[in-house]
Amino acid sequence: MYAFDYHKPSSVEEAASLLASKEDATVVAGGQTLIPTLKHRLAQPTDLVDLSGVAELKGVKMDGDTLVIGAMTTHAEVAADATVRSAIPALADLADGIGDAQVRNCGTIGGSVSNNDPAADYPAALLALGATVVTTNRSISADDFFTGMFDTALEPGEIVTEIRLPKPARAAYAKFPNPASRYAIVGVMVAESGGQIRVAVTGAGQDGVFRATDIEQALSGAFSAEAAKAVKVSPETMSADIHASADYRAHLVSVMASRAVAACS
Repeated sequence: MYAFDYHKPSSVEEAASLLASKEDATVVAGGQTLIPTLKHRLAQPTDLVDLSGVAELKGVKMDGDTLVIGAMTTHAEVAADATVRSAIPALADLADGIGDAQVRNCGTIGGSVSNNDPAADYPAALLALGATVVTTNRSISADDFFTGMFDTALEPGEIVTEIRLPKPARAAYAKFPNPASRYAIVGVMVAESGGQIRVAVTGAGQDGVFRATDIEQALSGAFSAEAAKAVKVSPETMSADIHASADYRAHLVSVMASRAVAACS
């Protein structure tokens, strides 16, 4: 690693002030992406601002029919939380399938969505559930938040503080995981809210998470696993690597969507 100064603020205001006052400061949440990046010398921040001491960024609550999750809530906490399991059980199941126990106990929902890894699970959940990402500056709809591979609408110095997820009528997530990392080779979240069907895909797109509008249209006509599986997804915008070809990922999108529909509750 390169040398840097370490800060552990106790409030969001203090964290924001540090980010604004330092030459090239970076936030560290769970550190599951940032620490390996630093080890490989792919980043050279002058300062690290550790959010783990900011209590106001942790916790889960209901605000009417909206589930509110603090940005520093870990994957393990999301998976085990009774409020999450009652309001959106599909989200708890998704969190329980992220990485291994070590990752789930260190990684955070805010860190994951801010990093926007193209194979991460949470972006698909936020997009399908019509979530809102709340930051120190504003509220951003999930449709506007995820802007490309490892890219979001976050501006320099802006910190994610909470995620707001409307309670759906039904939802489920199905993932074909990489057997080593548990990242999604293809993961599909299906949700119905207010009579609208939303389907979001992670792990497959060249530009990261995206909505599968063809499958949404098919499910709006007949909400069945067969309807989802019958949609032929084009491989043209699918990514390809040593784990799966574009054609295989395109095929998996329909298969995972059909499994998610079958699991919807």
